[in-house]
Amino acid sequence: MTGLTLHPMKEIRIIIQGEYVKFATDLLDSVQATGYTIIHNISGKGHHGFHTAHPMFNEMESLVMLMTVVPEDKVEPILAGVKPLFDRYTGVMFVSDVAVSRFEYFSGLSSKK
Repeated sequence: MTGLTLHPMKEIRIIIQGEYVKFATDLLDSVQATGYTIIHNISGKGHHGFHTAHPMFNEMESLVMLMTVVPEDKVEPILAGVKPLFDRYTGVMFVSDVAVSRFEYFSGLSSKK
């Protein structure tokens, strides 16, 4: 990795029911996350048992994972934003330490002078 400088950031993964994707993307946009990835039709096992994706019946009822990478100061506003959702509905959020090589892509700071 010669020639690359890595910058510490936070990766956030939010897994929610499909019907709440707009809520989550609006939240990420409001805290000015520079981007996110959405993966539909997630299957897995949790404390409620096994959940299988059934996209042919109703994509809104399947689980969706949103992923974003943000500076550490944006984690708390995202946590505060998803709390009301998690208080009422199924969902989980993971926050991990990551390092990125293109800091300006994730920080919102322009690389132009």
